[in-house]
Amino acid sequence: MKNANDNYKQFIGGGDQYKLNFGHACTEGVYALATDMQCFWMLDVILSYQLNPDVRAESFQTWKLERIEGDAFKVTATDGNENVIAEQVIPFSDFEADELTLWNVNRVIMLPNEY
Repeated sequence: MKNANDNYKQFIGGGDQYKLNFGHACTEGVYALATDMQCFWMLDVILSYQLNPDVRAESFQTWKLERIEGDAFKVTATDGNENVIAEQVIPFSDFEADELTLWNVNRVIMLPNEY
């Protein structure tokens, strides 16, 4: 199983941040990953769920993208304690890896190793 995070371990946080919608930003590592793997749509998924008050209320969110079969994926968001706060099936994506994990911490989307 290919994990996209494995290719971005050199990012450890503390660098530039890129502004996104809804008062959010992303780190250099997330920006590099989204650019290289053409998956800015994953940031859109995370940001769109911030319109849900229950999701927005969580200052620490984990977002995991997992291939479920063929080109179909499942996105699962938790509160960091394995309590699911959002789920969505993506019926088709050309995302080349099998999984990806991002964290949304106080409105900054980052790779786990950038925390």
